[in-house]
Amino acid sequence: MVPIDRERTDNGVRSVRLTLDVIETLAHAPREMGVTEIAERLGVSKPSVFRHLTTLVDGGYLQQNAATSRYHWGPRLFLLGRIAPPRFDLAALAEPAMAELRDRLDQTVVLAAPAAAELVVLATVGSNKQIEIGVQRGSTLALHASAQGKIALAFGPEALRRNLEPALLPFTPSTITDIAVLDREVKQARERGWAMAPGEVMLGINALAVPVVDGAGTFVATLATVDLNDVITPEQAGPIQEAAARITRALLAAGGSIADDGR
Repeated sequence: MVPIDRERTDNGVRSVRLTLDVIETLAHAPREMGVTEIAERLGVSKPSVFRHLTTLVDGGYLQQNAATSRYHWGPRLFLLGRIAPPRFDLAALAEPAMAELRDRLDQTVVLAAPAAAELVVLATVGSNKQIEIGVQRGSTLALHASAQGKIALAFGPEALRRNLEPALLPFTPSTITDIAVLDREVKQARERGWAMAPGEVMLGINALAVPVVDGAGTFVATLATVDLNDVITPEQAGPIQEAAARITRALLAAGGSIADDGR
């Protein structure tokens, strides 16, 4: 029996973790990033980050801008992203649960996932009301000014919090622009399992959002209902969470998790 070199194993695990952290940081960055900036975000040394960046560039996973020396996604990561959707079309898998939730609450239902320093709306199911609050597929939501953003910050990767702009842009007088206040709201969302944002994006409009996880329990998206301020209530969190759980079961049935194709 060959003895296990635990120190070497631990170092290897840390190295893999750092590689994934570098990829994740660049994935959520709104622009190219330099070695110093990446190292500061991750709290590690520049030489260590540089070694990982060099390996990822050599493998085609990242590219370096020759003019600025900054890094961005490479063709192999793009290709992996293109390969994944046919196996895990999250919007398609979520549609039955979203339609059922719309019928149950008669509110617009929105599925959104984090991308860079914001969220992107993947799918919507409109209410049956004469006056519908529309949310377009492909539109973006600010992390600091939406119920979905608070959920993403509470349950998503740490890189989202690091990528918040120092100055939080006010959309309305109700928008949270104090990072300490936002952190409290995010903590509360993590404890409750849901979040609201009354009038923070648009006056008079509110949303109640919950996390959606894959079969492995990893956060992949937010599920929310959108309506007028006085229509959205905390009591609606239960039905929305039930719909999110149904989406998780659909993901599990489709292959296990976003990160694992079930083979």
